[in-house]
Amino acid sequence: MSAPHSVTLAEIADRAGVHVSTVSRSLREPPSRAGSATVARIRRIAEQMGYVPDPAATALRTRRSGLLGVLVPRVTDYVLARIYEGADDGAHEAGLHTVVQTSSDKPTSRHEQMEQLLARRVEGCIIGDARLDGDELVASLKRRNHPYVLVNRRLRGHPSVTTDDVRGGELAAEHLLELGHRDVAVIAGHEYASTCVERTHGFVGRFQRAGVAVPGSHIALSGADAQGGYEAAGRLLTAHPQITALFAINDFAAIGAMGAASELGRRVGQDIAVIGYNDIPLSRYLPVTLTSVASPMVEMGRRGALALAARLGGQAIESELLQPFLSARASTLGARRLTDDGHATDV
Repeated sequence: MSAPHSVTLAEIADRAGVHVSTVSRSLREPPSRAGSATVARIRRIAEQMGYVPDPAATALRTRRSGLLGVLVPRVTDYVLARIYEGADDGAHEAGLHTVVQTSSDKPTSRHEQMEQLLARRVEGCIIGDARLDGDELVASLKRRNHPYVLVNRRLRGHPSVTTDDVRGGELAAEHLLELGHRDVAVIAGHEYASTCVERTHGFVGRFQRAGVAVPGSHIALSGADAQGGYEAAGRLLTAHPQITALFAINDFAAIGAMGAASELGRRVGQDIAVIGYNDIPLSRYLPVTLTSVASPMVEMGRRGALALAARLGGQAIESELLQPFLSARASTLGARRLTDDGHATDV
């Protein structure tokens, strides 16, 4: 069986009675600029003839792929998937397309996946898995002068669009302080992720400014999933049963923490408060609804892509911090307010 015939620009030009360069320009115009009668007629003829653009041929001719590479730890994670959706939206706004690779947050895999992106001649890279423990991948992109923008996590000295995670940690602390909590703990996630480090830093710093110390023994490194939160909360509450509130660096870890607290006989929202981060939809539908700090996930990805497109257009770009906000629900509002002497009273 023979392969289907690929309609060429020259054939469209012959049918339309115009020069092939006119066809090329007309088919490159974005829909918002395709209002002229000539462009509309050429597009109609191309559609009737069954023309399908060849991205590889276009890239060879123009030396531009029109692609942005996106590197994230995984796309099964709700937060990362929403950030990618935002990046894809922003790329389309700028007349570009995205191709995504996942790194599983492993250094070796990150380099392998980045090479895959570069082999596809992406014009710029959106990096969602930057690491604080010496990020050679990001440093190499900077040395090569290959355009990139960080999203989700940030690194000093590199352009990024992220949530103000220090402020997010402060919001969680202020909420618990207002409820009277003084013996608190943090499920802190990974040391290599700025999201985890900065959320913890903001939380602990706000308590310190209120004259309340959060001991190092009350800060537990953990996996950033439900299992990690469950295990960290179990360790914290077993070693320090006087703890009245837990702050987890994301909602999945918080959900795991709620499970561990319940197994240890603590009633979430009654004698222990739990706060998460990101405000995923599931937070609103749990048996005890979860108080959480919301981050603008989709907008983060969208602005990251638009910033990268601006960089490709020759514009200077600066890092941007998007503002979080706290949604208070039963996991804290149902808890008992603590008096200054540490005794509990019903709210």
